[in-house]
Amino acid sequence: MSQPLPLVTLYSRQNCHLCDVAKERVTDVRSRVRFNLETIDIDTSEDLKERYGERIPVLLVNGEELFAFRVNATVLERKLSKEAPSPWTRVQRWLTNLGSTTGSE
Repeated sequence: MSQPLPLVTLYSRQNCHLCDVAKERVTDVRSRVRFNLETIDIDTSEDLKERYGERIPVLLVNGEELFAFRVNATVLERKLSKEAPSPWTRVQRWLTNLGSTTGSE
């Protein structure tokens, strides 16, 4: 069974320069690492406006806050690389199982 892709949630709003920069960095990382992306405009909800106010953008990975105000692409990519399933995972498992099923004589 394959591991699900990490979920990145970006809370932002329109006309927010830092939000635009964050979106660019997330898009850049997404060109190298697979993950699901959910972008939420906080102005669509009074609760979100109250919760985040001017403290945006806020980026979460699998529900855990990783950044507020500025997104570091290097740190994000490192975090997602640990959380994302590797394309080599099946091959590595197969090789491990192969090694454990062949007994030494």
